Amino acid sequence: ISTVLKDRPLWLSDCRCLDVLSEFSTGNGGTIELLYMQIYAPTTLASARDFWTLRYTSVLEDGSIVVCERSLTGTQGGPSMPSVPNFVRAIMFPSGYLIRPCEGGGSVIHIVDHLDLEPCTVPEVLRPLYESSTVLAQTMTIMALNGIYQIAKGISGETVAGSRHLSAMRILSKRMNRSFSEAINCFSDDGWTLMVTDGMEEVTLSINTSPSKLLGSMFSSAEGIPSLGFGILCAKASMLLPNVSPTLLVQFLREHRSEWADCGIDIYSAATLKTSPFKLRSSQANCFEAGQFMPSTGHTIQHEELFEIVKLEGHGLAQEEAVLSRDMVLLQVCSGIGEKAAGACAQLVFAPVDSLFSDDAPLLPSGFRVVAVDSEIDGYISSRTLDLTSSLEVGLARTPTSINQEGNKMRSKSVLTIAFQFIYEKDLQENVATMAHRYVHSVRQFVQKVVIALAPSGLSPHLGSGPLSGTPEALTLSHWICRSYRFHLGFELLKDGCEDGMLNLLWNHSDAIMCCSWMPIRVFIFANQAGLDMLETTLVSLQDISLENVLDENRHKNLGAYVLQIMEQGYSYLPSGICMSSMGRPVSYERAMAWKVVNDDNSTHCIAFMFMNWSFA
Repeated sequence: ISTVLKDRPLWLSDCRCLDVLSEFSTGNGGTIELLYMQIYAPTTLASARDFWTLRYTSVLEDGSIVVCERSLTGTQGGPSMPSVPNFVRAIMFPSGYLIRPCEGGGSVIHIVDHLDLEPCTVPEVLRPLYESSTVLAQTMTIMALNGIYQIAKGISGETVAGSRHLSAMRILSKRMNRSFSEAINCFSDDGWTLMVTDGMEEVTLSINTSPSKLLGSMFSSAEGIPSLGFGILCAKASMLLPNVSPTLLVQFLREHRSEWADCGIDIYSAATLKTSPFKLRSSQANCFEAGQFMPSTGHTIQHEELFEIVKLEGHGLAQEEAVLSRDMVLLQVCSGIGEKAAGACAQLVFAPVDSLFSDDAPLLPSGFRVVAVDSEIDGYISSRTLDLTSSLEVGLARTPTSINQEGNKMRSKSVLTIAFQFIYEKDLQENVATMAHRYVHSVRQFVQKVVIALAPSGLSPHLGSGPLSGTPEALTLSHWICRSYRFHLGFELLKDGCEDGMLNLLWNHSDAIMCCSWMPIRVFIFANQAGLDMLETTLVSLQDISLENVLDENRHKNLGAYVLQIMEQGYSYLPSGICMSSMGRPVSYERAMAWKVVNDDNSTHCIAFMFMNWSFA
């Protein structure tokens, strides 16, 4: 058990690497190790984490095994370890495992995980992922219990139908998860390079021409791989989603693939795979028929992952394309939607493979990852832990706690990350980049529409061309905004002053218009569609954003003076500058103005802002 727990990459899919740099024995028979560990970032909106730690392992007199680990820092008199590009140094406070033997066999396992993941370095909307002990338990502690559960099943000799297939599933799942995390992070030491963009797009593109990345250890650079002229392009995007659980969204994407997937692009990916160096020569591959290697649909032991073979549809394709994609399928892994899923994270990942493929052939997975950032899982996380603990008693029948149903009802904010990978020929890099950018952008737009449909009743995020029509409060506020603008500045805010269409005109105004309360805490209470796009948020999540978090440092310092001028004069002009979206992205604007919005009693209701000619910097 101690060996399994100490081998984090074995059971923690978020662990990129764990290197033992040095090891020596102590006088009492214990062992001290110097470790370096890297943890993937779950989204594109934050950097990955790394740790330098010391780990002490010892056997106590009663036969118990204790494993203690903590970060090695300069404050303890030790050396200050150098920083690593693309990583933020995190801190592990005293953590570890106590494994006590039980009379009659078995063990009692105590696990302590205590980390400081430097939440101040991530956008505010993501900080719950880096501050919550509940999230830490879900992503690390329970993963350790799952790893032990798998070992306990093997040691007990309990047989499971299709155990050979289950073993293959676990191996493929690990490789798919790792490759997908690599695509989300795109580390430079793996050969990834960010393509030059204008900085205004929500979709980022990276390319990789590294031989080791393309073909793994099967080939060496001496074989002239770069001259083959192939590379990998990754298009990815992240977005904030309100009021839909990860489980529900991923389940919808899986069941409605034909509504968002472009079969032509699927065929293109399959065809390029077949003609690229990824196609291992049969003499080098230990090939299995897809139907023999694993069933077309299957679950792992605890039903936490669903495996599927998705057949590519080639309707309307040219004969040459149909021939190239023949015998190609998509290997698909879906996690986080089973009855034991806690709803904190769900993922749908797929990769094109040949029906004859080796167990070590490179995989290029694409897909979706949805992570809840403030889900209400504290109430049942303990039930999930107890359920896992009880299930470790091999042979004990227990009805699993159905958390998935509760997860679908949660009112939460989630972050969706989309990452699609494509093989390209060197001469076609720009064409593939354009295609990939448009494809991910269209998928992103589809998800936005799906979120509206899946939002719980009464909590619709109200995105669209005219979502607020019929809401009395919104109609009243739009009237106050336009009337106050005319009163203070002497001009009409809207070209058409018709009362009936005022709200729709305000909503569809090309400039970003938003309102915030003016006391005691300045939080946003309304924004039109352009304002929501600029802040990268929704009406439901708008009230979580304060004016202070949006303004740049200079205007933040002078905020009191601006507000005072607005209150006394009724309006204020702001010169060009930069503000921040809720995702932490800088937004530049040519000019802006603010004015006092008064109600029917001539009392101050809020402050309105209008940002003109804005763009992501």
